[in-house]
Amino acid sequence: MTQVGEGHETAADEAGPVMTFGAPTVGEILAERYQLEEHVNNDSAGRQVWRGIDVILRRPVAVVLRHPGGESAAEMLQAAVDASRVIHPNLVGVYDAIDEGQRAYVVREWVDGEALRELVAQEGPLDPARATSIAHAIADALAAVHATGMVHGNVHPGTTLIGDDGRVVLADARADSSDSTEFDVRAVGGILYFALTGHWPQAEIGRTSALPDAMRDGNGALSTPRQIRAGVPAYLDDLTMDLLDKRVQAPEADALAAELARLDAAAEEEYEDVGPLRFTQGTSAEPVRSARKIVLGIAALAVIAVIGLIFGIRAISNSGNNQPEGTNQANTTPQGGTQGNPANPGKPDDNAQGAIKKLQLTGDMVRIVDPPKGERNDTGEAKLTVDDSKETGWETQRFQNRSNFGNLKPGMGVLINLGTPKHVSEIRVEASAPGIAMDIRSGNSDPGDNSAGDEQIYKTYKKLGDGDTEKTTGTNSIFPYFDDTKTYQYLLVFLSDLPPADDGAGGYKVKVTDIEVYGTD
Repeated sequence: MTQVGEGHETAADEAGPVMTFGAPTVGEILAERYQLEEHVNNDSAGRQVWRGIDVILRRPVAVVLRHPGGESAAEMLQAAVDASRVIHPNLVGVYDAIDEGQRAYVVREWVDGEALRELVAQEGPLDPARATSIAHAIADALAAVHATGMVHGNVHPGTTLIGDDGRVVLADARADSSDSTEFDVRAVGGILYFALTGHWPQAEIGRTSALPDAMRDGNGALSTPRQIRAGVPAYLDDLTMDLLDKRVQAPEADALAAELARLDAAAEEEYEDVGPLRFTQGTSAEPVRSARKIVLGIAALAVIAVIGLIFGIRAISNSGNNQPEGTNQANTTPQGGTQGNPANPGKPDDNAQGAIKKLQLTGDMVRIVDPPKGERNDTGEAKLTVDDSKETGWETQRFQNRSNFGNLKPGMGVLINLGTPKHVSEIRVEASAPGIAMDIRSGNSDPGDNSAGDEQIYKTYKKLGDGDTEKTTGTNSIFPYFDDTKTYQYLLVFLSDLPPADDGAGGYKVKVTDIEVYGTD
């Protein structure tokens, strides 16, 4: 259970790391009332998050502690005081805010459930109806916050909590002077985008995050949810992109909540006849017009006009060269050229790649890589990671005492040969447990399915991304570390540290059940 998500960094967070000394202990009672039961996690600001008990009211609470207190904790405490004034079913209740000098803490409602970030990591992108319902709840909460003249400032998949009872609540308000109600509203577009795709549009939201960035084309333009996955209704796709487009006027939170309520109700009928946007700005009843769609429409018309002109010129130029009736028609594609680009028939169409999709992988396109000192006992199991079955997979051997493959070898992995170089946007890996040190590497060839080949792969393949290997936080992991300007054929999913075995027999092992590669042919 994640009670406080990473969220956005504020100016106070960027001032430097929080000192954590004099750490509290299990059973300690704060303010003669709040007994600490379990240290849950630390948030992005370095604050400790605990599950506790209010010993007077006998109810569970979440306690967020910061070391030190005093001036450095003023923003956290003030945000808690402000949040406590707004009572709404989709806002986490704040009970107390205390500064003890050496430490400060906020006591708030405990929510049994998980953050949207963890939910998507475990289950993958959500269905449109569920994504709409979550965004509706967040917009409703923001409408209540904005009605008091306040700004939340930290709408994020890590602060959007989904209760086991289905309740959606927004936590951890952390607004600073640069935030605005518009910032909150556009972040709801980010919530929709993340729920539908598993990616966070960092540039459009305007804040950095540890979440994987949104997919983009070669020019850096944001890919729409419908380009990334099937099944997203066109209207929901438009709404999401309009909220993220600063050229389109953002609605007020209450207007957005009303529109999402309409969509939420229509979800049972698969968004049939939902009609145009119904945001109302001020006293005007006119719907918001999408500048993005207008620009795209004009561009499309221009392209059609140019193509028509080119074909017209070619038709005229070829009119004097018609062959007599009954003769064989020659191929009009220039020798050595390819069809598909009307502006230059001898050049492949740059736009022929199409939308990003899941690339087809078969068992003969993957194999196990087991570097030096490896027994190569798992070589037949790679195909089970691409058979579209969650029940099968590559299961490592059990290693006792050491999680780093018993300290016998640097790790193991699955080598993917895409057959030909392709543009890749991300790799998704599903495993039986979190806590795996995993990274993605690329190389130029497969030197051979043998020990010498595996050793060469380990030595020559380069890590993608920032070069660091981080442990997975869920069973579903997304790796978006690919350069849009490059193509990839040989990719390695490499594991260097294992989680504890989940079968109760001790030791360390894991099962990789599914590997998916997304990109364009």
